[in-house]
Amino acid sequence: MSGEPARRRATYADIETLPDNVVGEIVDGELIASPRPAIRHSGVTSRLGIIMGTPFEFGQGGPGGWIILDEPELHLGEHVLVPDLAGWRRERVPELPDEPAWTIAPDWICEVLSPSTEATDRTSKLRIYANERVGHAWLVDPNLRTLEVFRLEGSNWLLVGAFEGDRKVRAEPFDAVEIDLALLWAR
Repeated sequence: MSGEPARRRATYADIETLPDNVVGEIVDGELIASPRPAIRHSGVTSRLGIIMGTPFEFGQGGPGGWIILDEPELHLGEHVLVPDLAGWRRERVPELPDEPAWTIAPDWICEVLSPSTEATDRTSKLRIYANERVGHAWLVDPNLRTLEVFRLEGSNWLLVGAFEGDRKVRAEPFDAVEIDLALLWAR
């Protein structure tokens, strides 16, 4: 017996009490409260959403067939997660649901790393995404100017590409269109 009281598992009511300038998530029963992303982080996320949305959501210069959203709230079992970007194939989700949060796991997520969230993004959240059968995960580091691309193989993440700097790349599951990474880092 450790002598420590059992910790109460966080609930959605805990998220609702957070101030507006904080993003709340529940990971493994623990409330994770993070400040809203810094402007540079938000810039990378916004630019990537535009770059991906044009060909993959709107079908302009690309195949279409996706719903891509910034910071969707995901209710996945006991977890409440807010990835920076997420995408669902329209064959699975033909239209946006009229709900406050998603209960359908995405086909792709993107986490833009920051010093305060990187450890959770790389460990707990990737494990949860794997358990929920999210097919692809991207980790973008604006400070290192890198993109890591993972594909779910069985229950494990396989690194299928790591790119840095101002390269033009094709990255799963969006390899139908070349992405100019220099656009992400623009200031």
